Amino acid sequence: MNLKILDKKENKLTVLAKGINAPLANTLRRSIMEEVPVMAIDEVTFVKNTSALYDEIIAHRLGLLPLTTDLKGYEFKENCKCKGKGCARCQLKFILEAKGPCVVYAENLKSKDSKITPVYPKMPIVKLLKGQTLQIEAIARLGKGKEHAKFAPGLVYYRAVADIKTSTCQKPEEIAKICPKNVFKVEDKKLKIVNELDCDLCLACVEASKNDIKVEDKKDEFIITIESWGQLDIKKIVDEGISEFNSKLKELDKKIK
Repeated sequence: MNLKILDKKENKLTVLAKGINAPLANTLRRSIMEEVPVMAIDEVTFVKNTSALYDEIIAHRLGLLPLTTDLKGYEFKENCKCKGKGCARCQLKFILEAKGPCVVYAENLKSKDSKITPVYPKMPIVKLLKGQTLQIEAIARLGKGKEHAKFAPGLVYYRAVADIKTSTCQKPEEIAKICPKNVFKVEDKKLKIVNELDCDLCLACVEASKNDIKVEDKKDEFIITIESWGQLDIKKIVDEGISEFNSKLKELDKKIK
């Protein structure tokens, strides 16, 4: 497999992958989204809640708050020496105390570990009116996306790369204009391909040209995009996803033998 970086931002990476097929691309996607562990709030104890929202709604919001993750500092609860009872090695406590009038933000959660904090401090949880109070204790732990969406490290998706072939085109200006991705450009009254990688296979050009243009998907090239929710950086997410994939391959190899 050959990879080429097309675009790289703080929490988003787009690469062109050559020499793979759709099943492998989808396996990599699922490995990253479902197997890379991150921290998330899993248990919430309400000491007092006189806000307008039910306990269940607030607990759901807390669970979906992205938390920075330290993979070296924590173990899965089921693998911990405490045998699932809960200790500082496999879980982390948060405390929240707020009194209205105010908006309760993610930053109001007080963590027992400075390495594990909300990724987006200003993410709102609930609005408290005058006299309303919210007091909670929350427990965060490591988990995987296959268990619950709150443990997913981000979003991974891919699309096929177009293979465009043009012949004599009767209305090049019309074809260039109708393309929503600006794949074509007219030079010397001829239609030229300038942004083939941007083509999303909508086939508008094929229909408008009455099949003078042929568009098919390449079976061994895909554009893969990875977006992090912020718990882990992009490089860590990719490394962990590939590591989990290799681990499963070794396990399968042992069972086959």
